[in-house]
Amino acid sequence: MAEHFLISITSIFVFGIGAQWIAWRFKLPAILLLLIAGILAGPVFGLLNPDALMGDLFTPFISVSVAIILFEGGLSLRFSELKDSGGVIGNLVSIGVLITWVVISLSSYLILDFGVELSILLGAILVVTGPTVIIPLLRQVRPSGQVGSILKWEGIVIDPIGAMLAVLVFEVILTTGVTAATSAILMSVVKTIFLGTLCGLAGAGIIYIILKKHMLPDFLQNPVSLMIVVLVFTVSNEFQHESGLWATTLMGIVLANQKAAYIHHIIEFKENLRVLLLSALFILLAARVELSELMANLNWKVLAFLGIIILVARPLSVYASSLFSNINWKEKLFLSWMAPRGVVAASISSIFAISLTQSGFEQANQLVPIVFIVIICTVAIYGLPAAWVARKLGVAKPVPNGLLILGAKDWSISIAKKLKDEGIKVLMADSNRNNASQAKSKGLDAFHGNVLSEFVLDDINLDGIGKMVAFTPNDEVNSLATLRFSDILGRSNVFQIPGNNKHNEDEEEVSDHLSGRILFNRDFNYQYLSNRIRSEDDLQTVELTADYTFEDFKNADDEDGRKIPLFHITSNDELHPFTIDYPNNPTKGDKLIYIRSKITNGSGNLTS
Repeated sequence: MAEHFLISITSIFVFGIGAQWIAWRFKLPAILLLLIAGILAGPVFGLLNPDALMGDLFTPFISVSVAIILFEGGLSLRFSELKDSGGVIGNLVSIGVLITWVVISLSSYLILDFGVELSILLGAILVVTGPTVIIPLLRQVRPSGQVGSILKWEGIVIDPIGAMLAVLVFEVILTTGVTAATSAILMSVVKTIFLGTLCGLAGAGIIYIILKKHMLPDFLQNPVSLMIVVLVFTVSNEFQHESGLWATTLMGIVLANQKAAYIHHIIEFKENLRVLLLSALFILLAARVELSELMANLNWKVLAFLGIIILVARPLSVYASSLFSNINWKEKLFLSWMAPRGVVAASISSIFAISLTQSGFEQANQLVPIVFIVIICTVAIYGLPAAWVARKLGVAKPVPNGLLILGAKDWSISIAKKLKDEGIKVLMADSNRNNASQAKSKGLDAFHGNVLSEFVLDDINLDGIGKMVAFTPNDEVNSLATLRFSDILGRSNVFQIPGNNKHNEDEEEVSDHLSGRILFNRDFNYQYLSNRIRSEDDLQTVELTADYTFEDFKNADDEDGRKIPLFHITSNDELHPFTIDYPNNPTKGDKLIYIRSKITNGSGNLTS
C-alpha cells in the first residue's frame, strides 16, 4: 500500500512538472497538456487514484490550492490598469457574466436536455475563465493595448464571482420554496461580500504590518504569509461557503497596490508555488475522470453546446460589455476568442456532482464529464491558435528582442549605435543625467534614473525589451541589476561584463549565482572595453554564408589580430550576446558583431 501511495505521489510530480516543461518548450497551452497527462496517469495507466490517495482530504486540498492561486493572481493586478479599461472589466464581470450564464443555461436546457435546476447550475459553473488558463496564454501571446489587462483582470476577478454564483444556485436547488430560496440568495450574497471583504482586508493588513515593521526574519516571511492566506480562506469559508475565494483574491489585490511594504519576495514565492499547485490540481482532477464517461458524453449535442459557448455566449458578452468603450473591433474580436475554462470550473463541478447525485439528481453524474469536455476543448480551441489569431488581428506585441543597456558611456553608446544600425531596438539607462543626455544626442532612446529604485518599473518603458546587459564600472551594481531584471526578463536573458577584480587574487568577484551571465570573454572587463572601443568604427559586422561559416570566422586572423565576436544576430533578427557559459551557434544568414583582439595603442605598440 505504501509503495502504491509513493507511485501515485511521484506520478503527480512527474506528469505535472513534465507537462509544464513540454508546454514551455513547444509553446503549447500548459493546461491542455496537464489534462492529458492526468488522464494518462489515472484511467489510462492506472498509476494514480486521487480518491484512494487523498480520501476526505481531496476536496479541502482543491479548495485551498485554488485560494492560493487566486491570491497569487491578485498580486499581479494593478489599479493603474483600470484607468483606461476599468469600465469594460466591470461590465465583463457583471453584464458579461449574466449574459454568459443565461445563454449557457438555456443551451444546456434545450440541447443537453438537462432539467431547469441543473441547467442553471451548469451555466453558473461555466461563466468562469480563471488565471490558471488565462495568465499562461497571455505570457505566450503578449497582447498589446488594453487587451492584456482586460483579460487578466477578468480572469482573476471572475473566479470568486463564478464560484459564489454556483454556490448560490446549488443552495437554491437544495432549498424548497420560493420564499426560502430568495431569502437564502440574499443572505448568501450579503455574507459573501461583507465577510469575504472583511477577512480579505484583515489578512492584507496583517501581512502589511508584519512586513512594514520587520516583525519576522526573512526566512519566515513567505511561510507566515502563506499561513495567513490559508487562515483567511478558512475563516471566511467557515462564515460563508466559498467566500474565501473572494477574500484571498482581495488580499492579493490590496497588497499589490500598496507601496510601503516590500512584497517582491512573496510574489516570487507564490509564483513558484502556483506552478506546483496548478500542476497537481489538474493532474488530480483529470485522473478522476472516467474515460468511458468522457467518451459517452462526447456526442453531437455536447459539440453543439460547445459551439454555442464559443460562438454565441462569449462574443455576445464581450460586445455588450464593450459597447461604449474605445476598444476597436480587432481587440473585441480577440477578447471574444479568449475564454478558456480552468480549475475552478473543474473543482466546483466535481464537488457539486457528488452532493447532487446523493440528493437524487440523476443527471448530476454528467456534470463532471461535460465540464471537462468544455475545459479540454476550450483550452485547445482558444489556446492553440491564440498567438496566430493575435498576430493576424494585429493585437500581439512583437517578440521582445530589444536590449536594455545599463551604463551610457562612450564605448557602450558605440555598441548601442551599432546594434540600432542592425535593426535591434536599444534602450540605454544611466543614473547620470549627462550620460543619458549624451546617449540621446546620438539618436538613442535613453532613460535617466536608478534602475535599482523600488519604483523604477513604473517609469521605464520596457515594451519590446527582452534582454539586459550591465556595462557599469561597478561590479556590485551590475550584479544587483541583473538580479533585479532576472525576475522580469528571465535569468537566461540578463548579462554583465566580467568583474574588474579578476586579476587580483586578494579580492573576490561577486559569486556566480548572484550575478548575470558573463559576457564575451573573461578578459573583457570595463577597463578593457573602454580602452578597446573608442568609436563605432572599432566594431565590425560580418554576415555568414555557405562559403564563410562560423568556423571560418573563428580561424581567420588578420593583420590586427584574432576576431572576438560580441553579438550574434540571427537571420530572423533575434539578438544573442556571446557569453562564456554557453557557446553560440551562428549559421548561414546570421550576422556577427565583433572586435579584434589586438589594437595599436597611443605609443604604436600592439596590446591585447
